[in-house]
Amino acid sequence: MKRVIVALLVLATACAAPADEPAKTALRIGYQLIPNGDLIVKDQKWLEQALPDTEITWSKFDSGGDVNTAMIAGAIDIGLAGSSPVTRGLSAPLDIPYRVPWIFDVIGDNEALVAKKEITSVAGLAGKTIATPFASTAHYSLLAVLAEAGVTDAKVIDLQPPDIQAAWVRGDIDAAYVWTPVLAELEKDGGVLASSRELAGKGKLTADLAVVRNEFADKHPEILQEWLKQQDRAVKLTRTDAAAAAAAIGRQLNLDPAEAGRQLGQLVLLDAAEQRSPDYLGTAQAPGKLAENLRSAAEFLVGQKQLDAVPDLTVFQKGLLPNALP
Repeated sequence: MKRVIVALLVLATACAAPADEPAKTALRIGYQLIPNGDLIVKDQKWLEQALPDTEITWSKFDSGGDVNTAMIAGAIDIGLAGSSPVTRGLSAPLDIPYRVPWIFDVIGDNEALVAKKEITSVAGLAGKTIATPFASTAHYSLLAVLAEAGVTDAKVIDLQPPDIQAAWVRGDIDAAYVWTPVLAELEKDGGVLASSRELAGKGKLTADLAVVRNEFADKHPEILQEWLKQQDRAVKLTRTDAAAAAAAIGRQLNLDPAEAGRQLGQLVLLDAAEQRSPDYLGTAQAPGKLAENLRSAAEFLVGQKQLDAVPDLTVFQKGLLPNALP
């Protein structure tokens, strides 16, 4: 009888053991279908391999505005948002408690203004209906392009990328400023009138940025550093094995490797060393020009009544987190 009791006690203890193990730290990532290094990290499961004691969740978002909403709700820890949504996030009244530890990409030809074939110039958009995700980098760029061309009577409507594609097919819109992969679909029977690469050459640079909740970055710096290490690894893969990088992105976007490689080539990707330069994130002691770029975006957004006031430059300098770079 004693043996039975002892055996039962041992069994009960063994069953209870897992309950005594510390719970895994959660890392909740908000990603978008943009052909950059983030999709490579996701496809290759590098984070899951490097952080076996972390419970990692990937959630797809359609725009940076949605990522901001999730950040405000405390639903994600790290997310991807364009420079325009990040500008809004760091400004009042949102004042989202997050910082920028990484630049996913400098936006180039992968984000553009495309119109129906019969419209051959930006000026031809006068009185037309144009769709773009409001508060996105595409929205910022669209307004800049229209202002430069003197177009003041176009009807600009707010649609997310999947809805833009549907509206294009139905013939509800004449043009759209959007990013790949939807941009690539619109280009099949439309024409590109302007791209974000051209705007960058005129001083209106836009970028896809990582944002991390301050609380998470302060509480789990080792996880953030590993996340950054894998992002840097992905950028370097695009340079050393472009075929492997394109194949990974293709799987995530359901594209053949050739098309995935083409879309990847439309972006400017920076490794960690390049991001530490004065032109981008800089250092903790000397914040980079990205802060000035974000403030310039704020000035533009105020002019478009998207923000009430332009924050001081220090708000954006404090919004950078270059000291976490590997």
